[in-house]
Amino acid sequence: MTQGIEMMGLYVRDQEEALRFYVDKLGFRVHTDVRNGDYRWLTVQHPQQPSLQLGLFVPGPPTLDAQSAQMLQALVAKGAMPPMLLAVDDCRAAYERMRAAGVEFTQEPVERYGTVDANFRDPSGNGWKMVQGRQ
Repeated sequence: MTQGIEMMGLYVRDQEEALRFYVDKLGFRVHTDVRNGDYRWLTVQHPQQPSLQLGLFVPGPPTLDAQSAQMLQALVAKGAMPPMLLAVDDCRAAYERMRAAGVEFTQEPVERYGTVDANFRDPSGNGWKMVQGRQ
């Protein structure tokens, strides 16, 4: 029996905005983009990690009622969701490249715990920690 995580989802306020951010600024590529009525299943993946998809989903039907979706969007916008982690070979170089592409960082690269890390948020408020692998 094979088992593993194939997709993790993020709530975003606008799928087109999120798609532009993850593809144009972070270098991800579209894996799946299909619609069923008003519902859109949109996933992206990092080119160096094709076994894992990142779902970009707007909170709402069919999984959430309107009130719950509104509360969840407010929490995401505040950065209250758990952060995702992006592993990179060179945090400072990735920081410069991503900043030049328009990514807004909440923390510049800092050396600590034997590595270098920086923080940024996507346009919806989801937090990311970018960590340089130990050499």
